[in-house]
Order: sequence, then C-alpha cells, then structure tokens
Amino acid sequence: MMQHQLSIEARCRPEILERILRVVRHRGFRVCAMNMVSGVDTDNINIELTVASQRSVDLLSTQLSKLMDVACVQIQQQTTQQIRA
Repeated sequence: MMQHQLSIEARCRPEILERILRVVRHRGFRVCAMNMVSGVDTDNINIELTVASQRSVDLLSTQLSKLMDVACVQIQQQTTQQIRA
C-alpha cells in the first residue's frame, strides 16, 4: 500500500476537520497519522495528514482542494510500505 503525506492549510472552523476526514474516507484512503496546529495570529490551521491507499493521491488532493474552507493542499511525500489492512 502507498503512504502519502499531505499538508493542508484551512480556515479554522468547527466542522473543517470532520469534512476533511469524510473526504479521505469516501475516496478510499485510511488515515495513518495526523497533526494539527493552529496559527497564532491567523484564523488558519495547518494539518499534516499521512494517509494510505492503493489509489492515486492526486484524486484525494483535488477533492480536498474543493472544500470551501481549504486554502491549500500540498503532497509532501510518497512511500511504499507494508501496511496491514
């Protein structure tokens, strides 16, 4: 299974994390790790998300970018690892 690391910048809204995780699940990806940091002076949050799937990460990135409060999605890294489903 391929592991992909994404960096997501979004507006800090109560529902944004739920929306992001719903898109990840609906697109057939599994969350392996997640780290979220809110900006000190801004109304933004930065989310580092590691997901796993056989599918192309470009599909997930495109769908996440379409969410209303998501400002930026960047694919940081891809690795092949043995992950038990």
